[in-house]
Amino acid sequence: MKKIPSFTVDHIRLLRGIYVSRKDAVGDETVTTFDIRMKEPNREPCLSPSAIHTIEHLAATFLRNHPTWADKIIYWGPMGCLTGNYLVVKGDLQSADIVGLMKETFRFIATFEGDVPGASPKDCGNYLMMNLPMARWEAQKFLDEVLEKLTDANLNYPE
Repeated sequence: MKKIPSFTVDHIRLLRGIYVSRKDAVGDETVTTFDIRMKEPNREPCLSPSAIHTIEHLAATFLRNHPTWADKIIYWGPMGCLTGNYLVVKGDLQSADIVGLMKETFRFIATFEGDVPGASPKDCGNYLMMNLPMARWEAQKFLDEVLEKLTDANLNYPE
């Protein structure tokens, strides 16, 4: 059976950060999948389902409306382990290429006020599972502790 590349990452040494998870050829284009890791796996509590669900709605809305990046954004969604999110983008990119975008995204989430986009029974399959205050807190924590202090160890998977 073929190994899944993301299952070969050393999660024991993995830090919070922005990582290139994979690159795929789609026709003549390259699509880059990023691992936006907000929690250290197996060493700190994961994101609550309601916080990461809210982060999903806010990040997807922000990214798909971004003046520069909107046409390159394919997908933003939570990891099943609840330690981060996947961002899929058109282009052959490196982690450093999206640092500014991630800072903007998490600032947007950390300061968001009002109704969460798509949080209605018509628009979402579990619209009651939202927690804006916790999503804002987690976004600010990730911004302050990781995105504003990135090193190579936060941008490249451990060997």
